Amino acid sequence: MTCRMFDMRRKEVINIKDGMRLGSVSDIEFDTTNARVVAVVIYGRLRLFGLLGREDDIVIRWQDIQVIGDDTILVSYNNYLKAKNSSHSLANFLGFK
Repeated sequence: MTCRMFDMRRKEVINIKDGMRLGSVSDIEFDTTNARVVAVVIYGRLRLFGLLGREDDIVIRWQDIQVIGDDTILVSYNNYLKAKNSSHSLANFLGFK
Protein backbone atom coordinates (compact mmCIF):
# COMPACT_ATOMS: atom_id res chain seq x y z
CA MET A 1 0.00 0.00 0.00
CA THR A 2 1.27 3.47 -0.84
CA CYS A 3 0.05 6.68 0.67
CA ARG A 4 0.74 10.36 0.07
CA MET A 5 1.22 13.00 2.76
CA PHE A 6 -2.04 14.62 1.64
CA ASP A 7 -3.87 11.36 2.38
CA MET A 8 -2.13 10.89 5.75
CA ARG A 9 -3.25 14.33 6.96
CA ARG A 10 -6.90 13.29 6.63
CA LYS A 11 -6.56 10.18 8.81
CA GLU A 12 -7.72 10.10 12.43
CA VAL A 13 -5.30 8.64 14.97
CA ILE A 14 -6.79 6.39 17.68
CA ASN A 15 -4.99 4.77 20.60
CA ILE A 16 -6.18 1.16 20.81
CA LYS A 17 -5.11 0.83 24.47
CA ASP A 18 -7.85 3.19 25.69
CA GLY A 19 -9.88 4.01 22.56
CA MET A 20 -8.96 7.70 22.80
CA ARG A 21 -9.04 9.82 19.64
CA LEU A 22 -5.73 11.68 19.52
CA GLY A 23 -6.44 13.85 16.47
CA SER A 24 -5.38 13.97 12.84
CA VAL A 25 -1.88 13.62 11.46
CA SER A 26 -0.39 17.08 11.04
CA ASP A 27 3.21 16.32 10.10
CA ILE A 28 5.64 13.47 9.49
CA GLU A 29 9.25 13.19 10.70
CA PHE A 30 11.77 11.62 8.32
CA ASP A 31 15.28 10.28 8.82
CA THR A 32 17.00 11.80 5.80
CA THR A 33 20.08 9.57 5.99
CA ASN A 34 18.07 6.34 5.72
CA ALA A 35 15.01 7.74 3.90
CA ARG A 36 12.62 6.33 6.52
CA VAL A 37 9.63 7.66 8.38
CA VAL A 38 10.50 8.07 12.08
CA ALA A 39 7.26 9.45 13.54
CA VAL A 40 3.96 11.13 12.87
CA VAL A 41 3.08 14.36 14.66
CA ILE A 42 -0.32 15.57 15.85
CA TYR A 43 -0.32 19.28 16.58
CA GLY A 44 -1.59 20.30 20.01
CA ARG A 45 -5.03 21.82 20.39
CA LEU A 46 -5.43 25.59 20.36
CA ARG A 47 -5.99 27.29 23.71
CA LEU A 48 -8.42 30.23 23.70
CA PHE A 49 -8.63 30.39 19.89
CA GLY A 50 -4.81 30.37 19.64
CA LEU A 51 -4.30 33.48 21.74
CA LEU A 52 -2.78 31.40 24.53
CA GLY A 53 -0.81 29.19 22.16
CA ARG A 54 -1.22 25.46 21.77
CA GLU A 55 -1.02 22.39 23.93
CA ASP A 56 2.08 20.24 23.40
CA ASP A 57 2.31 18.30 20.15
CA ILE A 58 1.94 14.51 20.27
CA VAL A 59 4.77 12.63 18.54
CA ILE A 60 3.99 9.00 17.74
CA ARG A 61 6.94 6.78 16.86
CA TRP A 62 6.63 4.67 13.73
CA GLN A 63 7.08 1.49 15.83
CA ASP A 64 3.92 2.34 17.79
CA ILE A 65 1.71 2.38 14.69
CA GLN A 66 -0.24 -0.89 14.42
CA VAL A 67 -2.52 -0.39 11.40
CA ILE A 68 -2.91 2.30 8.75
CA GLY A 69 -6.40 2.04 7.32
CA ASP A 70 -8.37 4.04 4.77
CA ASP A 71 -9.71 6.54 7.34
CA THR A 72 -7.86 5.84 10.59
CA ILE A 73 -4.46 5.02 12.03
CA LEU A 74 -4.44 2.71 15.05
CA VAL A 75 -1.57 3.10 17.50
CA SER A 76 -0.65 1.11 20.59
CA TYR A 77 1.36 2.74 23.36
CA ASN A 78 0.96 4.03 26.89
CA ASN A 79 2.98 7.23 27.06
CA TYR A 80 2.68 10.05 24.61
CA LEU A 81 5.97 11.56 23.51
CA LYS A 82 5.32 15.26 23.90
CA ALA A 83 7.27 17.77 21.86
CA LYS A 84 7.32 21.30 23.17
CA ASN A 85 5.58 23.65 20.79
CA SER A 86 7.85 26.58 19.98
CA SER A 87 5.15 28.84 18.65
CA HIS A 88 5.30 32.56 19.25
CA SER A 89 2.01 33.37 20.88
CA LEU A 90 0.56 35.96 23.20
CA ALA A 91 0.89 33.52 26.10
CA ASN A 92 4.61 33.06 25.49
CA PHE A 93 5.07 36.81 25.19
CA LEU A 94 3.25 37.45 28.45
CA GLY A 95 5.05 34.59 30.21
CA PHE A 96 2.05 32.33 30.84
CA LYS A 97 3.59 29.23 29.31
